[in-house]
Parts: sequence; structure tokens; C-alpha cells
Amino acid sequence: MSSAFLFKNLLGTLLLPPANGLLLLLIAALFRRRRWAFGVALFGGTLLFLQSLPIVANHLVATLEARAGGVFVTAQGARAIVVLGSGLRRDAPEYGSDTVNERSLVRLRYGVTLARRLQLPVLITGGVPLLASRSEADAMAAIAEKEYGVPVRWKESESRDTADNARMSAQILEAAGIRRVVLVTQAFHMPRARQLFESAGLEVIPAPTDFKGPGDGPPAFSDFLPQARAMQTSYYALHEWLGLAWMALAAAANPG
Repeated sequence: MSSAFLFKNLLGTLLLPPANGLLLLLIAALFRRRRWAFGVALFGGTLLFLQSLPIVANHLVATLEARAGGVFVTAQGARAIVVLGSGLRRDAPEYGSDTVNERSLVRLRYGVTLARRLQLPVLITGGVPLLASRSEADAMAAIAEKEYGVPVRWKESESRDTADNARMSAQILEAAGIRRVVLVTQAFHMPRARQLFESAGLEVIPAPTDFKGPGDGPPAFSDFLPQARAMQTSYYALHEWLGLAWMALAAAANPG
């Protein structure tokens, strides 16, 4: 694992909740005798509070879901379905081995649903997480075939992130003469994933799932109360916006 990859992940962790607010509180505690420390502590606490509110988290994620392409309607000539992995549960005692986590299972379920509807071959992409015994692609393919009865034609098992998912999947599909694909991932993840897959040379028909944004009705009282799930949603949304910003900076630094 490269030092650049580790640095990027460490930096991302520090900029995302809850580490962003906790880091500010730590700085305020270390420099508590300075006049500006109270302001830093107040900002850190306010940041944590806002990120934990459903009303804030839902609107953060909605800014990404608005760019996801809407609910899938038609394949528009696509010749394969690509399902992105999103992590494993290591050493799950009830299964006796590593298995897919909730995010991967949500993507897989929608992917096999579309595979049955469209009768298209499936590619699953996802490498081996740190300390895991098998790849995300292997774990997801086993569930697709044994539990859903949907065959998986291709497995990409070497990737470490979404950029790798895109590049390595494109190599497999181009070797099979396929350029247009239906891409399955969470709605909040779709804008960045689609951009990366298109940069890798594929034509993408987005098939987002797991929409988390606010519904059509008015907000409930509970939307203004701090909740752990809202903090997680804020994490997902800010992670994607940070990833999009990183891509924009990389493109500006290397316009070729």
C-alpha cells in the first residue's frame, strides 16, 4: 500500500465527521490558554452538532443525489451491469468468514434485480480490504450466485478505491468489446463514480440506489435532534464532495 494512498486516506479522515470537529476541540484543549481557543472549541462543537442533525445531513446528501441521474428507467443500449463493492464485515461469526457489509449488499441487491430485468451480464468490482481474507468482488459474487441465483460473468478483485474500480473494470469490459454499461452504486456516490468510469473510457447509464435525501413532506421534529445515523449520512456526503474536489484539483494540476 503506497504512502500517497495512506496519506490521502488519513487526510480524508481528519477532514470528515466526527474527526473534523474532534480535531478542533483537541486543538482548543491543547492551546486553552490562548484567547482564540474558545472560538475554535465553539466552532468544533457547532460543527459536530450540525453534522449530527438529520435536517442538515439530508440536505447535504441531496446535493449529490440531485446529480445522480434519477431512478433508472432503461438500459439505452448498455451491454453489461457493473456493481461496485463498498467494503466487507471481517470475520462475521454467524457466517464463519468475511461477508459483505450493508452498503455492498444494498448495491448488490439492486444490481441483481436489474440483471434479472434486463438479462445483461454482471461485473462486480471490489478488491481485498485491509486484513480481509477475500475480495469484495468474491464475497458479493458468491451471494449473487448462491442466494439470488444470478451468475456473475466478471470479477475485478484488485482495486483499492473507486478510481481503481473504474480503470480496472474498463480494462476487463473493453477486452470483451463492451463500452456502454449500467452502473450500480448508492445515489450519493454516483456523481463521482460516474465521472471516474467515464474518464476510464466507458459510457455510463447511471442506476443509483439507496436515496437518503429529504422526502417531499415537511421536516419532522426529530429532524432537528442530533442522531448518530445523521452523522453517518453527513460523513458520506462530505466524503463524496471531498472526493469530487480532489478530482477537480488533480485535473487542474494535470490538464493533459
